[in-house]
Amino acid sequence: MDRKAELKLAYKNRPVKAGVFQIKNKVNGKLLLGSSLNLDGPLNRYKFELRLGSHRNKKLQEEWQQYGEENFDFEILEVIKIKDDPHFDLKDELTLLEEIWLEKLQPFGEKGYNNDNKIRL
Repeated sequence: MDRKAELKLAYKNRPVKAGVFQIKNKVNGKLLLGSSLNLDGPLNRYKFELRLGSHRNKKLQEEWQQYGEENFDFEILEVIKIKDDPHFDLKDELTLLEEIWLEKLQPFGEKGYNNDNKIRL
């Protein structure tokens, strides 16, 4: 197997991290709460979209442009620990984790950029 094929295989077989993340405005404390079955993807995508000025959350995009990238933190809040159990369901675990973090942070209205409880990407 050549080096390129090895790297491709290693990338495909790497463990993915599922969990909850936030983007926090350091100026006013507002945050966007999100979750994903693969945390690497959305964090990179959100940062890219915000830099381009094309993020779908208009209020977040507006404040990103107003305050600047240096005033926003991207943080993984919690990663799901995969259990060696035949009944373990990653999607169910993520749903439970989403509910816990939504209740804890309540990122709506003046406190955040979320519009509803649908935070999974």
